[in-house]
Amino acid sequence: MYSTTWCGYCRRLERQLEESGISYAKIDIEQDEAAAEFVGSVNNGNHVVPTLKFADGSTATNPSLAAVKERLAALA
Repeated sequence: MYSTTWCGYCRRLERQLEESGISYAKIDIEQDEAAAEFVGSVNNGNHVVPTLKFADGSTATNPSLAAVKERLAALA
């Protein structure tokens, strides 16, 4: 999950993922320039967080927990 420390949407999704037992790695785009560039590249130049990158390389921007679960199920 690409995130920032101040993003409320990120904190909400992090909490939901943790409560659901879904593991993830968190990358702060304000501390990692390459990560910020990646987020911009998949969001039409905007640094929108949370942006998730899945194992198959696909991404989702500010997804709901249901959308994350659906995508993970499709990848399983």
